[in-house]
Amino acid sequence: MSPSHPRTPRQVINFSKQKGKEIIANFDGGLITSDAGIVWIAELDKKLGITEKFGNCFQDHRHQSYVDHSVHELLAQRLYGIILGYEDVNDHDKLRHDPALKIALEKLNELEDKKGWLAGKNTINRLEYCPETILDQKTSRYHKIEPNFEAIEKSFVEFFLESYKKPPLSIILDMDVTDDQVHGNQEGAFFNSYYHGVCYAPLYIFCGHHLLVAKLRSSNVDPADGALDKLQRIIGLIREKWSGTHILVRGDSAYAREEIFYFYENQPLVDYVIAMGTNGVLKLRADDVIEKAKHEYEKRLAPITELMDSLFQKKEDLEEVKKLVPISTWYRSIRYKTEKSWSCQRRVVTKVCYGSDGLKMRHVVTSLPASKIPPSKLYTKKYCPRGEMENRIKEQQLDLLADRTSTQTFQSNQLRLWIHSWAYVLINAFRQHCLKKTSLAKATVGRIRLNLLKLGARIKISCRRIIIAIASACPYQDILSIANKRIKTIPNTG
Repeated sequence: MSPSHPRTPRQVINFSKQKGKEIIANFDGGLITSDAGIVWIAELDKKLGITEKFGNCFQDHRHQSYVDHSVHELLAQRLYGIILGYEDVNDHDKLRHDPALKIALEKLNELEDKKGWLAGKNTINRLEYCPETILDQKTSRYHKIEPNFEAIEKSFVEFFLESYKKPPLSIILDMDVTDDQVHGNQEGAFFNSYYHGVCYAPLYIFCGHHLLVAKLRSSNVDPADGALDKLQRIIGLIREKWSGTHILVRGDSAYAREEIFYFYENQPLVDYVIAMGTNGVLKLRADDVIEKAKHEYEKRLAPITELMDSLFQKKEDLEEVKKLVPISTWYRSIRYKTEKSWSCQRRVVTKVCYGSDGLKMRHVVTSLPASKIPPSKLYTKKYCPRGEMENRIKEQQLDLLADRTSTQTFQSNQLRLWIHSWAYVLINAFRQHCLKKTSLAKATVGRIRLNLLKLGARIKISCRRIIIAIASACPYQDILSIANKRIKTIPNTG
C-alpha cells in the first residue's frame, strides 16, 4: 500500500552499515503499491459482474449530483480491500491512496492527480452501517443507501446457478454452524457455553466451494434455527432452473429433526445424509457388530501382547503398544424409528470402532436405500467428505475475517457478514476460472492472496499507457499470465 497521505513528512530510516556502506530507507519511491495483483481480480469482476450484481441489491437515495462514489464503486472498493487483507473500514483511510486500487476501480483521474482520493472510512461506513434509530433511509441525513436484505440473500444462489453452463446431474449441499466471537455490546449476542464466550452463531450452507447462505444468528437459539427456511428457499430457487438435478443434503446431528426429514422426503430428487446422536436402542441393536469389532481387535492384539509379555514386564509399555494396533471398524444398516419424534421408520447407518480407547459409535440417518449404496460406502463416501466444508468456513473467518461483526446493531453485522461473503464469492470465482489445473488450483484464499495479490509494483504513467511494473523476481509470473489469458476468454456478463 502506498503512503497514507501525499503531504506526510518524508522520513529517512538508517540501518547498520554493510561493508562500509550506509543502508538507508526512505519513502520517496513514488507510485508504488504492494497490492498489484488486485488488478486481476478487478478484471475478472468486470467480466462476471459480481460486485455489480451485489450493488443491484442496494437502493441509493442520495442526490446523484453530489455523489462522488457510486454504490457499485463503494462495494468494489470494500470487497477488494477485504480480499487484500484489509478487513476493517478504518483501513480505507490509507488504502484510498493506493494506486493499484485506483486502477482496479478505474479511477484514473485520481491516479494522475496527487490529491485524488478513493472513498474513506466515513463514506464506506454509510454503506454498511444500519443504525436502529433510522427507519427510512430516504429522510436520513447520513445513511441514504438502503440494502434489500431479501435480494442479497437471493443473489448468492442466483450467482451460483449462473456459474453453470448447463444443469449438473447432481449437487451436494452442506450446512453447518460456527461461532463468531464478539467483544462489546452487540445487539443479539449472547454467551454460549459450547463456544465458551459471547458470540453470534452464523449458519453457512455451501455447495462445494460455492457459498449459498451466510445467515447471522444469535447464539442463544437452537443450532437448527432457520435451517429449514433457508433450505426451502434454496431448493425452491434451484428447482426453478434445474428441475432434473439430484440434490443431496448433508449436516451434523444438530439438523436431525423430523420437520427437516419430512421436507426432504416430500421433495422430488432430494436425499439427505445427516448425523444423529447415539442412544441405548441403537447401541443394543448393534450388539452383534460391537462383539465382532471387539473380537477382531483382540485377535489383532493377541500376538503382540504375547510378544510384549515375553520381553517386558511393565504394563505401561503394553498400553503404548495397544495404540499402534489398527482400530477395528464395522458398519451396520438398520431400519429405525424413535418412540415419539419421528413419524416413520428411516434408515440409520451405524459405524462401530473398537480400539485401544474402547468402543466408539457414530450414526447417520439417510434417505438413500441400502440397495443403492452399502453402509460402509454411504458413511465414508457420502457423509465424511462433508468435513471439507470446515475448510470453507476457515477461509471465511481466518482468511477473509468474516467474524468482524463489531458494529452495534444486528442488521449492520448481518450486512457486514454478507459483504465478507461476497468477497469470498469473488476470490472463489478467481480460483475457479483462473487457477484451474495450475499449482494453485486448490489453494486457500490466504495463499492466493500471498502469492498472487500481494505483489510489489511501480506504477508508471505516460500519455498513452499506465504500466504496472511488477518485481522481476515474482515467482508466479506463469500463473498470472495463464490467469490473464483465461479472463480474456470469458464473455462479458456484467
